[in-house]
Formats: sequence, C-alpha cells, structure tokens
Amino acid sequence: QVQLAESGGGSVQAGGSLRLSCAVSPDTYRGTYTAWFRQAPGKEREGVAAIYTSTGIPSYADSVKGRFTISQDSNKNTVSLQMNNLQPNDTAMYYCATGPVVRSFERLQKTAYTYWGQGTQVTVSS
Repeated sequence: QVQLAESGGGSVQAGGSLRLSCAVSPDTYRGTYTAWFRQAPGKEREGVAAIYTSTGIPSYADSVKGRFTISQDSNKNTVSLQMNNLQPNDTAMYYCATGPVVRSFERLQKTAYTYWGQGTQVTVSS
C-alpha cells in the first residue's frame, strides 16, 4: 500500500515562506511523477508543481512560477515544495500525489494520480 504524508503547512503573512514535505512509503516506491496540488474552499483542486522522478525535472503552474520550487531528495522518496513570497490567494489545503502511470501532458492534472496524501493547510494573511 503506497502512502503519502505531508507536513510543513501553517500560517504566514503575505510575503512569507513555507516549506512543505511529502514522504512516500514504502521507500522503494517510485511513481512516474510526484506532484503538489491545492484546493481552496469552493474551488477545484489544481496542480501546482510536479517533478519527474527519474530525472528530477520540475513543472509549475503559471500562478506559482518564480515563487515555488519543487525538489526531491537523493532517495527520491521525499518531495518538497519551497514556497516563497506567499500571497493570500495561495491559501488552500495542499496535497501531494503520485502514480505509476502519469503521462507528461497530464502531470498537473488531478485525474492522472493514483495515490494521495491527507493534505496540509496553508493560510496566508494580508
């Protein structure tokens, strides 16, 4: 059973930073991509960033480019999301996800992912 556990959420003021982590178990599991999604109240879950496991190549939604950085550790079973210059519209529940068959064109689409964490709340105040 593949499990994902997010950590690192919290409350910050606008302009602040947070770092989220996603631990994937078992540590031998390797999805094609691992991604971060977010969902604000009343909104659809949207892809924020994804990383291609084999090469570490990242992808970002336009809304976070230049502010968020996704990375993975050398064992490729922990994926982090460094979030800088946070804004109130970044407030959401953040989820990590992974899956065995994620094609490049769908790497930021929630329907492509099989395994999900429980989420961690990020709140940004103005």
